[in-house]
Amino acid sequence: MILNDIMKYIESEFSVINDTHCEICGGHYLAQVLEVEIIDGVPYDVCDCICSSCGYEKSFEFFAPFVDEKRFNKLKSKLS
Repeated sequence: MILNDIMKYIESEFSVINDTHCEICGGHYLAQVLEVEIIDGVPYDVCDCICSSCGYEKSFEFFAPFVDEKRFNKLKSKLS
């Protein structure tokens, strides 16, 4: 997968976040942290967000097909 394809995935994730209103007050979410995590052997982009109006926190999980799990784990172990 080329960089352009990866950017399209990430753009679509932020579109979902921007189109999702806070379930508490109806406000808009702001992305705070975006990380790649392996959940049950499957790579995900996990974006922790906070409502700009009431401060409610929500995490969004998106399948990340562009992540090579072996390379990711190798890099993660080097950083630990």
